[in-house]
Amino acid sequence: MAIIIDGTGLTLEKLVRIARHGEKVEIAPEAIERMKTCRAMLEKKIKAHEIMYGVNTGIGEFSEVVLNDDQVKDFQKYLIYNHAAGIGDPAPIEYVRGAMTGRINVLSKGHSGNRPEIALTYAEMLNKGVIPFVCQKGSVGASGDLAPMSQIALLLLGEGRAYYKGELLEGAEAMRRAGIPVPGLEARDGLAAINGSNLLTAMSGLMLYDTNRWLKQAEIAAGMTLEALIANMKPYTPLLHEVRGFPGAVRSAKSILKLVAGGDVVEGKAKTKVQDAYSMRSTPQVIGATHDAVAWARSQVEIELNGVGDNPIFFAEKNLTLSGANFQGTPVSLPMDMISAAVTMVSVMSERRMNRLNNPALSVGLPAFLTKGAGMFSGLMLSQYTADMQIVEQRILCMPASIQSIPAAADQEDFVSMGMNTAIKNFQILDNAYGVLGIEFMAAAQALDFREFKLGRGTAKAKEVVRRHVKFLEIDRPLYPDHTRMKELVKSCEILEEVEKEVGDLG
Repeated sequence: MAIIIDGTGLTLEKLVRIARHGEKVEIAPEAIERMKTCRAMLEKKIKAHEIMYGVNTGIGEFSEVVLNDDQVKDFQKYLIYNHAAGIGDPAPIEYVRGAMTGRINVLSKGHSGNRPEIALTYAEMLNKGVIPFVCQKGSVGASGDLAPMSQIALLLLGEGRAYYKGELLEGAEAMRRAGIPVPGLEARDGLAAINGSNLLTAMSGLMLYDTNRWLKQAEIAAGMTLEALIANMKPYTPLLHEVRGFPGAVRSAKSILKLVAGGDVVEGKAKTKVQDAYSMRSTPQVIGATHDAVAWARSQVEIELNGVGDNPIFFAEKNLTLSGANFQGTPVSLPMDMISAAVTMVSVMSERRMNRLNNPALSVGLPAFLTKGAGMFSGLMLSQYTADMQIVEQRILCMPASIQSIPAAADQEDFVSMGMNTAIKNFQILDNAYGVLGIEFMAAAQALDFREFKLGRGTAKAKEVVRRHVKFLEIDRPLYPDHTRMKELVKSCEILEEVEKEVGDLG
């Protein structure tokens, strides 16, 4: 059944289903009626020669240039040509599908003045698999993602390029093969198609969805390591976190206790210290803070997905046109810059726990570097190097992009969000986070193979999954295949899915 797009209710889960898994969409009839009503108002204003930004004026520094009747339609075409100014490698198809979905939802609000054909054509493109070729780089995240959204809008002219059934084709040919009529662009249509931060928002939504699943795996890896280090589990008592009040910490503590439930460590059958190091006892506070950050960022992204990100904005019921800056990407880029630091912070804690597994002075009786033949063999010594390198790269990428504005358009656009930089680097940070966590999983499984006590149900299942992909390190071997395999395992979420089948939802 198609996902209904009506201007409201577009969640991250629906975005993922459409963008990543190719589910079909359908624009609600009432949304089409709203577009028709708004368009009728706009056309009356055009006939009355009312001055409206981007309709019968130029844009940016040229906003004071008034266009004559003959120029109004052609201006939309040249607007798209000029703004299709990206550079370099293509954005992944799921990012582009996500941006198109977000733009359809904006247009469905009925405040953009576009003809319904624009939104309907995008929906048909999604449903038939005509996905524009879009350069990843070029947007500054204000006035919308103008460069990438213009490459999408070229298809509305039967131009540009697009993927169709595995081929990269000229836009007109892709539309012809799919049987999609080219709608062309009339007054306002071009700007309505591009004037929002839809690509960076879609990327942020996909990244947040993936981050939540990665965080749950960070809790699984932590549970394994805590058992391997014979941790005192009292700091994970939910009451301790409830009295402080942060919901993310409460969630994290409950999840980790659920994972180790039934094991000897949590049931007090193994001797523990009175108090462990911070990396062992403050995991709920750290991962919990990230849960809370993700929750806030998600709320901002979903507001943007369902809001009117455009300029100008038309209010048909009031016969009113307002020009402002609802294209500005800062409401998304600021919380997403925080996610950069949050994911890196959890990765740092993962590496610190892995260090304790390796270090014989800290590992509560485990062999040095988790090898039986220390000296002859180096075990997982170099795995820590690999984790450390990735963390340093994460730290470099954590510099907020939202404070990096460079004025453009002759200082008419003198503050921009640089949210696309945030969206791009966040995926790089998360990619490294998969690698760091994979190494902790590998080390924790190795350590648990040296222990002879009973594991929790969740951690035992996680170790079982790890062992399907990476064997116990009996003697030294090249580790790069194991590291890469573990990274892909974490990215696939197989561990998470198997563990949740065993112990239930982790939040």
